[in-house]
Amino acid sequence: MTTMLEQRYRTVLRLLPSYYRAAREEEMVEAYLHGIDERQRDELRPAWGEVASIAALAVRTRMGAAGAPARYATLGAVVRLFALLSVLLQAASGVTGQALLLAWVHGAAPRDRDMVLEGFTGHGAAAGLYEVVRWLIPPAWTVAYLALLRDHRRTALAFAALAALPGLAFVTQHLGSGQDALAVSFSLTATVFSWLTVVALCCAFHRDAPPARLPLASPGLALMGTCVLMGASTVVWQGGADPGWAGGVAFVAAAAVWLVARRRSPQPAGDPALPVALAALGLAVLVERTLSLAFLADAHAPGVLLTVTAVQAGVIAALAAALTAIGSRGLTAARCGTG
Repeated sequence: MTTMLEQRYRTVLRLLPSYYRAAREEEMVEAYLHGIDERQRDELRPAWGEVASIAALAVRTRMGAAGAPARYATLGAVVRLFALLSVLLQAASGVTGQALLLAWVHGAAPRDRDMVLEGFTGHGAAAGLYEVVRWLIPPAWTVAYLALLRDHRRTALAFAALAALPGLAFVTQHLGSGQDALAVSFSLTATVFSWLTVVALCCAFHRDAPPARLPLASPGLALMGTCVLMGASTVVWQGGADPGWAGGVAFVAAAAVWLVARRRSPQPAGDPALPVALAALGLAVLVERTLSLAFLADAHAPGVLLTVTAVQAGVIAALAAALTAIGSRGLTAARCGTG
C-alpha cells in the first residue's frame, strides 16, 4: 500500500524531467524510504535538504546532464552560451567604464577632479572605504569571465555574484524612495540582467557540462575587441552615450559578425544554440534600450538623441528577431534529424 510519505516523495520527484523519472524514480523512492518504519510513513515529510537536492538535480538534468535527450542538451548549450556572452559584455562594460572615467579625471579641470576625489576622501573613512570597494567591484566581471574560460566555475560564479551585488543594493535602497520611476526601472532592469547572468552561470555550468568555449574568437581578443568597440562608441557619441549605449553597439556588432560568418560558411545551418543565445542577449539589451528611450522622452531630450536611440533599439530588435528565426529553424532541423 502506498503511504503518504511515498506519495510526497513522488510529488517532489515530479520536478525531474520525465526521461530521468522513467529510469530512476523507483530506485530513488526506494532509497528515500529505506530504513523508515512503515508506521511513521504517514506522518513524515521529505526533508528540506532532500527537496533542495532534488531541485538541483532537476536543473542539472534539464541543462544537458549525461544521458539527457538532445533537446535538453541544446537547452543547456543555449544557457551556457548566454551566460558566457553576458559575462563578456558586462566585463567589457566594467573595464571600459573604469578606463574612461580615469581618462576623464586625468584630463579634467582641477575643480572637477577634486569633486571626484571628494567621494573618496571628503566623507570619512567608512564612506571612503565604501567608494574604494564600489570602484573595485566592476572588474570582478572580468575575473569571472577569465575564470570561466579556464574552467574555474566556482570562482567565476563567486566573482559574478560579487559584481552583481552593488546593483541589488542600489535598487533595494532606492525602491519606494520616491525617486523617478523610470530611473529606478532602468537600474532594476540592469540589476535583473546581472542576476539573470549569475543564475544562468549557476544552472548551466554544472558538473556534467563541457568547458566554456567562446565561438568565433579567442577569449582575450574578444574581450579586448569588445572593450575597444564600447569605448570608441562612447567617445564618438559623448553627448548621448547613456549607460546602455555601448552595450547596444557591442550586441549589434556581435550579431552582424555572426550573420556574416554564417553567410560565408559552407554549412550555414550550424549549431542552433549560438543564434538563440545571441537572441536572448539581444532581448535583454533591447529592454534596457527601450527604457533608455522612454527615460529620454520623459526628460524632453533633443530630437537627434531620441532618434539615434530609437534607431539603435530598432536595429537591435531586427537582429534579435532574425537570430530567433534562424535559431528556431536550426532547432527544428536538429529535432527532425534526431527524430
